[in-house]
Parts: sequence; C-alpha cells; structure tokens
Amino acid sequence: MKAEDLMTSPPVTVDPTTTAFQAALRMEQEMVGCVLVTDLDGRLHGILTDRDLTLRGLAHGLDAGQPVADLMTAPVTTIAADDDLDTAYRTFRSAGVRRLPVLDDGRPVGMLTVDDLLRDVVQRLFDLLIPVSRSALRENAP
Repeated sequence: MKAEDLMTSPPVTVDPTTTAFQAALRMEQEMVGCVLVTDLDGRLHGILTDRDLTLRGLAHGLDAGQPVADLMTAPVTTIAADDDLDTAYRTFRSAGVRRLPVLDDGRPVGMLTVDDLLRDVVQRLFDLLIPVSRSALRENAP
C-alpha cells in the first residue's frame, strides 16, 4: 500500500502572506489542524499547525495580522505519494511529527497523519479477527 492510498486529498493550502487570523479561520472551516504554505506555483514552503499558532504566536503576543510565513515550520518533512507505508512509518518515527505532506512532483497532493495509519492498522486487525471469531463461534456451537 502507498501513502497516496491513505492520505487525505486535496491538502488545505494558504499562501505565505495569509495572516495568522485567516489561517486559523481556514483551519476551523476545513476542520483541520494544519495548513500547508505554498507559493503560486503550488510549491511547498512550510506547514502551519494549530500548535505553531499557539506556541509561536499566542504565547508571544501574536498579532493576528502577522503573515503565516513568520510562524510556519520550515523546512517540512514530507513523503512522496508513491512511497510505501513502511517508509511513512519510518519517517513518522524519525521526524517525530504527526502529519506528513504527501508530494507528487514536488507539489503537495495530500496529507498523511498518524491517525490515518492508526485507522488502517485497526481496520486490518478487525479484518483479521472477524473470520477468526466466526470460526471460533462455529467450533463452540452446540
């Protein structure tokens, strides 16, 4: 399975001049915890998370009109759309992040989160356990 099979697409993006206030509103509207900061050509410049807004912004007297370019995290740890999930797991572990932008030809096409991987693991476990439990029930039936 590839990263593109589990990612959420399209990613929510803003340009570097977007204000912190506008980015926060966009996160609320899209119900996401981060936005990707991209230029007009769609190239990734950074990522702005709700944590960035809190720790780099509010904790230091954020001016709501401050551009996201001043608050974003850059460079960004990413993975390629055709990377396998083993690569995603390794990248999450080594980078210590909860979200990975997924790139295709250098442009963001989706977002993969730790929650996406967790859902996949739970679903796979469930898929394995159903036949086993059905078999056990049949064996124990009178």
